[in-house]
Amino acid sequence: MADTITDIDNSPQVLSSAALRRQMLKEFWFYFSENRGAVIGLFVFVALVFVAVFASVIAPHSPFQQYRDAILVPPAWIEGGNTTFLLGTDPVGRDILSRLIYGAQYSLFIGVFVTTLSLVGGILVGLIAGYYRGWIDTVIMRLMDIILAFPSLLLALVLVAILGPSLTNGMIAIAITLQPHFVRLTRAAVMAEKSRDYVTASRLAGAGPFRLMFRTILPNCMAPLIVQATLSFSNAILDAAALGFLGMGAQPPAPEWGTMLAEAREFILRAWWVVTFPGLAILITVLAINLMGDGLRDALDPKLKRS
Repeated sequence: MADTITDIDNSPQVLSSAALRRQMLKEFWFYFSENRGAVIGLFVFVALVFVAVFASVIAPHSPFQQYRDAILVPPAWIEGGNTTFLLGTDPVGRDILSRLIYGAQYSLFIGVFVTTLSLVGGILVGLIAGYYRGWIDTVIMRLMDIILAFPSLLLALVLVAILGPSLTNGMIAIAITLQPHFVRLTRAAVMAEKSRDYVTASRLAGAGPFRLMFRTILPNCMAPLIVQATLSFSNAILDAAALGFLGMGAQPPAPEWGTMLAEAREFILRAWWVVTFPGLAILITVLAINLMGDGLRDALDPKLKRS
């Protein structure tokens, strides 16, 4: 009988929690969809994910296959083009469309890896700095200021030069340059939340420092971090493309968009398509993710909601 009563008593609470989550999702989508650019960016990003996941099915050719009898063939709709290669071929006869499709895998992997690494590291360091303050906070923030004093691409180039040119080292270098933004944002949010009543109540109830930081304070600091993570995602893709263009990121014959630009720059005047399409891929991807970031800011910032 007690079990039955317990079930009956708990069921409305479960239902109310589920209803609350649905209401929060509806409210989030309402404010997010108010920004039409964010919705367009979301659809473009979903299409990019779809292309990256099913690249082996969608791509008409292997990204590494060289057709020696079809070097610098124009796109199919231009005179002299070939319907076999819709976007033309590059200087060694590889299909540009297939390389762009597989390049989406590189871009998404770079964005996810760099954003996750910088986000996790930034949250850990920012929590420590904002919660403990004192000399720990001073040392951490001065170090972050030193990193921010250098242009991000220049610092990434220096780090890659030390570690060695490769995609992995490039991603690590970019993550280091992006980490101070998450550290500063987390620290500011922790300092604002630390003095609130619910944190004081948890401390008086016996919660330890780690529980206060990770279970009590951190969940209430995630909204600005999510927005920053979205913007850092696009910055990671752009910086990785810049490193690839300079020969310090992904190495040939990897179908990374920045590397494709580097390989084709000497043919820009007589074969415009080998540079135009990788550049457009970078532009559209970064723009779509930035538009999504604006929509997330509108949906998650309570000040913008009230306005």
